[in-house]
Amino acid sequence: MDARAGARAAHARAVAVLRIRGRATALALLPAAVSVVLLVGGATGRLAGGGWDIARVVVSAVAVVVLLAAAAVALVVARARPAVSPTVPIAEETAPDLYRLVRDLADRLDVPAPSAIALTPDCDSWLEDRAHPAHGPPPTASRKTGAGKISAAAAAPVAPVLVIGSPFMWWMRVAELRAVLAPVVAGTGPSADPEIAAARRYVRGLDAAVAVASAPGRAAPARVVLAGVGRVARRLLDGCRVHAAEMERGVAAAAAERAQAVDYGLRIVAQEQVGLAYAGWDRLLTRVALPAWRMGRWPSRLDVGVVSALTELSRRDRLAAQDGAFASRLGERPACDLLEEPGAVDEAASLLAARLFHGGPAEPGPDWAPVDWQRYPDEVVDRKWRTDAARLYRVLDTFAEPDSGSAAPQPQGPTLARVLTRLSVRPFLSGDPADATPPTRPTLSGSPALPTPSAADELAIAPEPDGPSATPAAEELAAGLAAEMEREERARPVAPVAAGQGPDGALWDEGALPLFPLQPPRSGRELLADHVTAMVCCAAVDTTAAAPGLDWLDGPSLLVDGERATDLAPRVLSLVEDGDPEPLRLWLTRLGIRPEKPVRLL
Repeated sequence: MDARAGARAAHARAVAVLRIRGRATALALLPAAVSVVLLVGGATGRLAGGGWDIARVVVSAVAVVVLLAAAAVALVVARARPAVSPTVPIAEETAPDLYRLVRDLADRLDVPAPSAIALTPDCDSWLEDRAHPAHGPPPTASRKTGAGKISAAAAAPVAPVLVIGSPFMWWMRVAELRAVLAPVVAGTGPSADPEIAAARRYVRGLDAAVAVASAPGRAAPARVVLAGVGRVARRLLDGCRVHAAEMERGVAAAAAERAQAVDYGLRIVAQEQVGLAYAGWDRLLTRVALPAWRMGRWPSRLDVGVVSALTELSRRDRLAAQDGAFASRLGERPACDLLEEPGAVDEAASLLAARLFHGGPAEPGPDWAPVDWQRYPDEVVDRKWRTDAARLYRVLDTFAEPDSGSAAPQPQGPTLARVLTRLSVRPFLSGDPADATPPTRPTLSGSPALPTPSAADELAIAPEPDGPSATPAAEELAAGLAAEMEREERARPVAPVAAGQGPDGALWDEGALPLFPLQPPRSGRELLADHVTAMVCCAAVDTTAAAPGLDWLDGPSLLVDGERATDLAPRVLSLVEDGDPEPLRLWLTRLGIRPEKPVRLL
């Protein structure tokens, strides 16, 4: 399908959508038209007397009801605010080079330039039509006259806004960004078609009306009226759905075909960078940003962080390290140079990312402060470890010790040795492990548990601690940690909604955040392993020269002699899953970590 064929197909589907709108309008006016005919016939005496008088009354009543219902539907559709993606607006004076690049690209494609540019904290780019009455008066479409002056073209549809993924701006080079944006900007061509623009407004209005009708918290009379409006809007939307989807498919095909002539070869290479940026961005959010967000801190340079993460990923990739093209690529001009103040834009995008993915407040405050990457190890990593270690010890204090039968804390204070002893099937300080017998552990139900069998030999196929081969101590600690974290989540205060959010306010007002939960609920094994690891890291920092660090791909990490300790995780899993402390004990001894020394907790 070439560009013209795609545009024709999209136009035809847009006309089909508008026909549905016209039929709905005609159906709503039909009773009124019949009523007018009957009234005129009665006034002229041609349709008077007998059953005509009754028909006039009945049809007129029906016409009034139908017109009122149609007016209610039209009012809700007109006033409902279509969903608008939360973005960071980029004014032209703050990014003249970026606007110039986009306009030059639009000129090469022979399409209207986007009306504005905005950034989104995600790895995607699209066009978004914001010319809706509920969003305020749209900007005036304009064109240059032959004399070089600007004259208003009020009848022309307003071009959509170009939304660019912020990680692209920092990771991609200028030429790569232009190649990636070519098919997106080409979509403004079909958007200038009046029928396509009208069909899109109609479909968005119906969709917004359905959302308004289904919103909770309405009074009883309003609920009844909106329920009827929503039912009608949903029927109309169902009738338009196929045509609207085919229309957008035609628009996309026409845009892709039109963009073939612009940087086609470079676009293939740039698409590889899109996939790489997506992988690095996802890793940075889940491993690095999420721990900070959970404790009320938000990294203020996420886009700079994704560059560091992807650079680290390529450094670990031996094939990329041997490829000279990677180093030469990094020497080219990055797309963020098109911004006048990239640091301020990165901070705004980072705060928006925290709101979208975690549901944080709109503005920084005492409990929601930004953190620089240089301060991340001390202000986030160390605090996270000590918070997790304190939670582990609180849960540990609620269970009776196997030998003492009391729930009182140990007199020596919080120590790693107590955690090791509690989770060990063999006593941690025994002289001969072969002489140790597996002790029984009380379960949550209070009944005695049988000694557990040995775990699987291979770590990769080890069962979950919730399964039949988990040690009872691991089971009860994991359950206690899950319950404690659930209580903390329930007690966490909800961030107040700031006023004046602009066109994106409906998202914040309806409590729809976070929009994209980053992490599914963790299993008991993962919770317990994370907390034991935190306790080990606290002991290492307090008793040796180890220090908290930041790994761009894996998040919080322990630095030993300046190097990341990569061999800790399997030893912790051996303790948690098998109840075997020997691998971890040998690791602690080799690094000089004193498990019997008290550690500092928050």
